[in-house]
Amino acid sequence: MGICAMTIALLCSVASCKPNTFDSVSKLWSHVKDEENGYHHQKMVGNVIYTLTYRPTDILVKQALGDNYTEFKVDSLRNKYGDYLYFNLSMSANDQELLNSKASDRNAFGAMVNQLAFGMAEKVHLIGQKRDTIPMADYSYPRMYGMSNSTNMLLVYPKDPRLLKGEFFHFTIEDLGFSTGEVGFKIPTKSLTNEPKLNFKV
Repeated sequence: MGICAMTIALLCSVASCKPNTFDSVSKLWSHVKDEENGYHHQKMVGNVIYTLTYRPTDILVKQALGDNYTEFKVDSLRNKYGDYLYFNLSMSANDQELLNSKASDRNAFGAMVNQLAFGMAEKVHLIGQKRDTIPMADYSYPRMYGMSNSTNMLLVYPKDPRLLKGEFFHFTIEDLGFSTGEVGFKIPTKSLTNEPKLNFKV
């Protein structure tokens, strides 16, 4: 390869390399929410919008750390949260919480409350490239009582090696009663194995 070609290749390589450590939570979130980076996914099926966003470990570390920075605390919290994968799942029907669409039917409303509060582990699935299904470790569903235009929850999965062996894995959501069928997202593994971090020293 000639010197000119090598120089062009090097410049292209540098240009395509994006920073992976950020000086603020807002800058990190901007990186995460850029769909080109593989952390933020959205689909609209019928009148329902599904948004799935990976929540980097350092976001949870920052929340737990507050302003009490020490390298020991950062390392300790990274070890604590680093064994899991965290996803924000947002769903809205007609730009409202899912429950709002069932408000006129008491039975349907009660069934939806029960599904969202206790049954989402049976409705959402994390599946490796070799069809290994990773069981959910936990999830949090805060009731917003009509104060939000979407239903939001935090889903937690173990960072299972089977999930990260392939080039991608799948996140699927079964039909929640809106005639959407199963909705799925294909997530590139490299986005998680090289997840963005925060610079806690600034």
